[in-house]
Amino acid sequence: MGLQERIKKMQSFENDLDVKEEKKVSARGKLIDGVKKDIHSRLIAKLSDEIFKKNINDSELRLKVRREAQSFLNENSTPLTTDERKKVISDIIDDVTGYGPVEEFLKDKEITEIMVNGPNKIYIEKFGKIYRTTKAFLDEHHLLRIIDKIVSKIGRRVDESSPYVDARLPDGSRVNVIIHPLALNGPFLTIRKFAADPFTMENLVEMGTCTKKVATFLEACVKGKLNIISSGGTGTGKTTTLNVLSSFIPDDERIISIEDAAELQLHQPHVARLESRPPNIEGEGEVTIRDLVRNALRMRPDRIIVGEVRGGEALDMLQAMNTGHDGSISTVHANSARDVLSRLETMVLMAGVDLPIRAIREQVASAINLIVHLNRLKDGSRKFVRITEVQGMEGDIITLQDLFLFDFSMGLDERGKFKGYIKSTGLRPKFLERLHDVGVDLDPEIFEKEI
Repeated sequence: MGLQERIKKMQSFENDLDVKEEKKVSARGKLIDGVKKDIHSRLIAKLSDEIFKKNINDSELRLKVRREAQSFLNENSTPLTTDERKKVISDIIDDVTGYGPVEEFLKDKEITEIMVNGPNKIYIEKFGKIYRTTKAFLDEHHLLRIIDKIVSKIGRRVDESSPYVDARLPDGSRVNVIIHPLALNGPFLTIRKFAADPFTMENLVEMGTCTKKVATFLEACVKGKLNIISSGGTGTGKTTTLNVLSSFIPDDERIISIEDAAELQLHQPHVARLESRPPNIEGEGEVTIRDLVRNALRMRPDRIIVGEVRGGEALDMLQAMNTGHDGSISTVHANSARDVLSRLETMVLMAGVDLPIRAIREQVASAINLIVHLNRLKDGSRKFVRITEVQGMEGDIITLQDLFLFDFSMGLDERGKFKGYIKSTGLRPKFLERLHDVGVDLDPEIFEKEI
């Protein structure tokens, strides 16, 4: 979708939403909700065995639910129009066999985040902005049943003894759940959606996330086997960037991906995907990211991709990068490129190894070649704001060199959107010779300073 078309759709969506919010819930709407709640409760009571069967397929379950819901609706004395009856049946099928009121948001490709704050408040993120919807779960039990359906499919659980969990949907969308007693006015369900067709670098260029020059540069860096960190805050697009960068890895290389909840979409033919495992109900059987990183080194990887580094696995990853596993890519939560280095130092110390700070910094400086930092700007857009080369050590300090910077000085347009884009600083990276040695050459024009 082109940028102008996205802007028009966003404006149209906001106008429609304003109209919906202005309308109060009618007495008719409350009446229909009452019918749905009654039929839903009766269905759960009658079909509970079928609903929780592991071996029943979705189409068979939907057929049974449709038949019973239709029967209960015929018994109900509330007068409904044909369209209302169809809508009630459709909503009930989604409630019982699907993901309830969030089902339609999961199907909407333009919604990127779904946030459920208890049964009565559902928010969505669309076009980079958050909106409250008019949808709601029937009650807290309904929400908890949907949560259990999501987490149980991947062998995880959420209850009072384990009140928060990371999970995923079949399409790879990331799910976070936190319930009582930790969530005081919950349960809270957050779904970070991922496109069925993953973003390409061309998509990011078209959306204004980066420029063609930057895209060409990053492609060369991945093919030249530089170690790259994608950094930024929550929801800035780090994992999307990781996906895009990994798409440049040649098909003849063996890739090991390591994640907390598998969400990367790698389409190369030779990919081994590993996922961490939480402890079981007895507190045993946990497999951490760090365990998987160490194990990956015995699997003859050409590239190691760690979905996110957030603990002691940073030490193992840095050692892997420094022992011949070039071309590794990962993400780190950080406020700036300089903060990435500080966070890596802290995470190495979390490994419980007593190393002097200088030794850690030397490991970081020799392992990391490039940091791609992203921000979510106040207009809702996600941008590459800084691409920084890690040059090495000067005394006790790791030296950085900014190769590309976002130009905030260009200001805002009449719609409040940033007019700026990421520009070359005019500096050339030290690793150009290394890229040349492996047959990857870049046009010097990429590094000409832009005004």
